[in-house]
Amino acid sequence: MTERAGPGPLRRLVVLRHAKSARPEGVTDHERPLAPRGRRDAPAAGRALAEADRLPDLALCSTAVRARRTWELAAAQWGTPPPVRHDPRLYHADVPELLDVVHGAPAEAGTLLLVGHNPGLEDLVLTLAGDGLDDTLDRVRATFPTSAIAVLSWRGAAWRDLTPGAALLTSLIVPRGGRRQPARDA
Repeated sequence: MTERAGPGPLRRLVVLRHAKSARPEGVTDHERPLAPRGRRDAPAAGRALAEADRLPDLALCSTAVRARRTWELAAAQWGTPPPVRHDPRLYHADVPELLDVVHGAPAEAGTLLLVGHNPGLEDLVLTLAGDGLDDTLDRVRATFPTSAIAVLSWRGAAWRDLTPGAALLTSLIVPRGGRRQPARDA
């Protein structure tokens, strides 16, 4: 089984948790930048989505700096990035708020990318997934780390029709951007 049965076209919700962020002193949570590991992992997330043929038709991204930068670095890996909407409701959103944002996506978007934060994203994946391939649900329950990508498939006429338990969690990818390079003398 590769998707949940139902009327309408196949749709995919791709959920991307922002890459690893830094915690500089004196910087508000909303303005926190990516850490060096995050700057390596975000492009790896973009490459992973391209390799899995899961490029979105539309991206919905939190307004937080770390989420916006994750989006920018991931999308830079694609020939022509899709349109993006930066939505302040995605910052520290819980499942009802996340669903409101997703439900407002245009029906023309067959694959929708959501870039945001935990614990909301993990809770959303677990709420929407009625089932999962292999051990994907158990893996999400164990951890949904930074840069994690969950792909949910379902059939429906419009995004507003996506309901709890209606999707199949088809994959969970945790891309990493390579090893840290040793420090060099200046």
